[in-house]
Amino acid sequence: MRIADLGCASGPNTLFAVSHIIDTMQNLCMQHNNNNLPSELEVFLNDLPENDFNSLFSKFLPSFITTNGNGRKRLLECFVYGVPGSFYGKLFPSNSLQFAYSSTSVHWLSKIPEGVEKNNKQKIHITTTSPPQVCAAYAQQFQRDFFRFLSSRAEEMTNGGRMVLAFHGRSVTEPCSNDGLELLTILSQTISDMVALGLVKEDDLDSFNVPMYAPFQHEIEDIITSEESFSLDKMESFYVPWVADYDKLDDGMVSNNCKSGKLVASSVRAYMEPIIVGHFGSSINVDGVFEVYAKKMAEHYSKHRSSSYFIRVISLTKKLKE
Repeated sequence: MRIADLGCASGPNTLFAVSHIIDTMQNLCMQHNNNNLPSELEVFLNDLPENDFNSLFSKFLPSFITTNGNGRKRLLECFVYGVPGSFYGKLFPSNSLQFAYSSTSVHWLSKIPEGVEKNNKQKIHITTTSPPQVCAAYAQQFQRDFFRFLSSRAEEMTNGGRMVLAFHGRSVTEPCSNDGLELLTILSQTISDMVALGLVKEDDLDSFNVPMYAPFQHEIEDIITSEESFSLDKMESFYVPWVADYDKLDDGMVSNNCKSGKLVASSVRAYMEPIIVGHFGSSINVDGVFEVYAKKMAEHYSKHRSSSYFIRVISLTKKLKE
């Protein structure tokens, strides 16, 4: 059996989902006295070529291969492979995958939408003040990318193969709302403040846009329907706090705003620093950016109740070819 984690990243949590998938499959077979559990399993870990596959395989992989999440020996023999490349194209041989999974990756676009740089000045993504053509450009780029994602997986997966995707979404129809990606709005304000202080060039900010889009439910459904290769079995949504382990006061406000601000800043820095450095280069003080960002996040928590990501999870099955 072959399974793939698309957008695996590299860190201590990278193998958590795959490990849980394997353990669940093993437990279900045992509970139902099903003897069809495969003796061998191939696991493909995919991400962009710049992902730190060396650390992933040297630090975290050895224990994963031999033991499950509870420290018990695995009954399945696992073979794990790294697959560098964009999941917006074909990555695996035709009809080779039985299960694919992706967590917080599909909302990343393959590129910055065309025409955005000239029309979205002083902002790093779509916001409530972005022109309508900018919002439309982001939405259209997501439509093209997600369609290509599904088409690529349709070639790679066997008939009846299953896929589970979890990614940022939004709960309102308006694409320019802050509902999905408010963290980026606050980061945009941070860099704007640094421009006002002469620490960042205004032209550099104006040309900086983050290729990320949080789709609404109907957008996802429409693309799945138009691509035609998969049936949508289930769609769920839920909120995940920006800070998972904060303390709350009786009224629900975060009690340690500075601590929470630093935790959020550290989390956002993990995925945004390479993008910021790639655009601004040595002209920006990244440490300074996230010091200011942490303070702004602390201010946010002093004024608002605990903030959350809006996450959508969808379960898909590849249709049988007639």
